Amino acid sequence: MQGLLSFEQAPPISAPLRFFMTAPVFAILAGLLLLWSGPDLFASRWTPAALALTHLITAGFMLQAMLGAMMQLLPVMAGANMKRPLLVASVVHATITPGALLLVAAFLTYQPWLFGLSMAFLGGGVSVFVSAAAHALHGVESPSPTIRSLKLALLGLVGTVGLGLLLAASLGWSIGLPLVQLANIHMSWGFVAWGCAMLAAVGAVAVPMFQLTPDYPRWFGRGFAFAALGVVFLWTLADLAGWAVLSTLLAVAVVLTAATFAVLTLNIQRQSKRPKLDVVQLYWRVAMFSALAACVLWLAAQGIPLLADWSGWPLLFGVLILFGGFMSVIVGMLYKISPFLVWLHLQNLGRGRVVAPNMKKVLAEAQMERQMYAHFTAFALLLLAVFWPVWFVYPAGLALIVANGWLLRNLFSAVGVYRAHLIKIDAAAPAQTGRA
Repeated sequence: MQGLLSFEQAPPISAPLRFFMTAPVFAILAGLLLLWSGPDLFASRWTPAALALTHLITAGFMLQAMLGAMMQLLPVMAGANMKRPLLVASVVHATITPGALLLVAAFLTYQPWLFGLSMAFLGGGVSVFVSAAAHALHGVESPSPTIRSLKLALLGLVGTVGLGLLLAASLGWSIGLPLVQLANIHMSWGFVAWGCAMLAAVGAVAVPMFQLTPDYPRWFGRGFAFAALGVVFLWTLADLAGWAVLSTLLAVAVVLTAATFAVLTLNIQRQSKRPKLDVVQLYWRVAMFSALAACVLWLAAQGIPLLADWSGWPLLFGVLILFGGFMSVIVGMLYKISPFLVWLHLQNLGRGRVVAPNMKKVLAEAQMERQMYAHFTAFALLLLAVFWPVWFVYPAGLALIVANGWLLRNLFSAVGVYRAHLIKIDAAAPAQTGRA
């Protein structure tokens, strides 16, 4: 897998880092929202605060981190070089950041003009990114499954954002669309067609490389992203057409597709050559178990009337898939991508004059480990808050703030190492020139 990578084509480090540094801020805001809203947030998945919390994580934390990762991975993994990547990164970051904040404010106030502004910013920013990525990918041959998977993940992003804009328009101007049905479709596109397809594309390279595991099976690399996008698309058509039996069967297929990714990843991780699990492996493992638990919960709710009648099961599902699943795996990715970026760029800039610091010195394992425990504590408290919100919502909010404040501190630490080493490189440059 490493033979696929073209490290010399990496964009400037500030292009992806701005997204990575912004992602934890949205999670901190999610913790503050929990403290502000209190137990009422957990009354239903449809409360304004619950919708706002969901989109602080999806349109905020997840979108920032995943677009930042794609800024880096498209040229490195696919040889797809964006024209003027710094300009693209600046425009996209400057639009999706206020767009997510406006969307959260819209859910909390239900002001139509806020929904309209959030649509303009988020839709515009994602459109710029997708256009730049599609232009970069145009004409790039797809000899590897990873490249094809990235292309399909982009289609999943387009579908997710398109449905989100439609929902925002309906909420803002009372268009009269079937909101619950569209919300469920939007969620499936975001979690499976975009989220799982993207993570599978990245994981196919990152998991074997960084976690010293065997490669994913060939059938997975060749077919998973296509299956994820295809089954979500078919289910969307069946559900909108009102074909109840076919819609139910395809909905089960969507969930089983996500579960397949989780089970396969856990099995591959079990074969790691590392003698001891590190922070990144633990983050991935918890994420996959959480995603699998969410899938089992959804399937159980379809067949057990008592569970289906409990209003809290969608909230439990959301905590498992968002905080335990996507947030955990994304933080794990950040803890590999960020030090690697610092090492890579310093190695290129040093040109043999100044040796780049080891990745373990860019971001200390002990700091990552402490932050990981804070994250898992926040996740556990959020699970308990679903059942006993009066007792656990405030500790969960505080823990979420601490965990993501710590994550932000760790990322700043990596940037500090980069800047300090740049000074050494600049100091060595005149001496090298004088010797010449």
